[in-house]
Amino acid sequence: MDSDRRHAQVVEDFSEYVNPYLGKLMNFAGFGVEDHAEGCFVYDHEGRAFLDFLGGYGVFSLGHRHPKVVAAVEDQVRKMPLGSKVFFNEPMTLLAKKLAQMTPEPLQYTFFSNSGAEAVEAAIKLAKGATGRPKIVATEGGYHGKTLGALSITGRKKYQEPFYPLMPGADFVPFGDAEALERAIDGTTAAFIVEVVQGEGGIHVAPSGYLRRARELCDQYGALLITDEVQTGLGRTGTMFAFEQEGIVPDLLTLAKCLGGGVMPIGATMGTPAVWEATFGRNSLIHTSTFGGNPLACAAGLAALQVVEEENLCQKAKDRGDYLVASLRRVGEMYPDFVAEIRGRGLMVGAEFTMDEVGELVIAQLTKRGLIAAYTLNNPRVIRFEPPLIVSEAEIDQAVAAFDEALAETSKMLAELAV
Repeated sequence: MDSDRRHAQVVEDFSEYVNPYLGKLMNFAGFGVEDHAEGCFVYDHEGRAFLDFLGGYGVFSLGHRHPKVVAAVEDQVRKMPLGSKVFFNEPMTLLAKKLAQMTPEPLQYTFFSNSGAEAVEAAIKLAKGATGRPKIVATEGGYHGKTLGALSITGRKKYQEPFYPLMPGADFVPFGDAEALERAIDGTTAAFIVEVVQGEGGIHVAPSGYLRRARELCDQYGALLITDEVQTGLGRTGTMFAFEQEGIVPDLLTLAKCLGGGVMPIGATMGTPAVWEATFGRNSLIHTSTFGGNPLACAAGLAALQVVEEENLCQKAKDRGDYLVASLRRVGEMYPDFVAEIRGRGLMVGAEFTMDEVGELVIAQLTKRGLIAAYTLNNPRVIRFEPPLIVSEAEIDQAVAAFDEALAETSKMLAELAV
């Protein structure tokens, strides 16, 4: 089947059997069919190369098909891909041990699931179970998933309203506002859940001291602090975990995305002995997952953590992130009417525009120039750049040049429309 027929068939089948509304939108935007990937590049059905500066929303921190992760998965699939759920699972045990060694005390135990939303669902249950309290405080613009519990604490009504009533007890405060947090956390609060850097909210970094104050308030009222590091964890912001840069340790930590090394889906919820005793101590099967912690995913996770350490990806993320931000700012300064701000931490960078429409137009122009990026779900004025942590300076230069050209073309288009 030639490439055009293949594309047409996939579009037709997607629209017929998956999601006709999304299919129409993607086809209108001119997206092809992804065929294969390697390193920092994705190749479509026509063999065109696209530099991946979205990275699966943080999934591909090691790039696509990292050989060490692929080898670990190939080895495990020949032995036992899925566990019996009766015997001890060695890959899961080894991954949990490695995570405990990498995180500061008192984080120690891990419950494994299959996604970030599932990791958050587990954190909600454990927080409520450990404290016996109903309220979860979350932040406006925050994003924690679209399953019902996670959606209840995701701070955008666009995704919530069609599914009311959601989980009761959710209370939202402005991100970074310590005074609002002081008013919200009280004796009925089970937990405060927060991203150290808001991803879908528009790449907003927590102000200095904000999380330390959150830690103090949670301790004062006996509430738990949950840091959602589904996007920021495992090197993305320049340290293994973003919370380390704020000088705090959470009671519960959620991980996913890049934990599977870009090869397998996996989610993880880490917690302290106190939380585990208050929940699993009462009932060792109080929260379970059939596929969570399966040997195949855990083999990928263990290999991924080894790669992050061996290839010094935390430091690379910091260095390359500084270079990316500085380069994007130089371009942004040439388009003050469109680019409001470039911000971020490590290789989690956002470009905020002055108008909603600009982001969509720039994304389309970037795609035409072989660069993959996307705007943030809770803030369409912001394009996020989350390339693999293995990205080179030359690849960053290529992305920044595409950004420059995309802004120039968008500026020209809008000027013509204004005439």
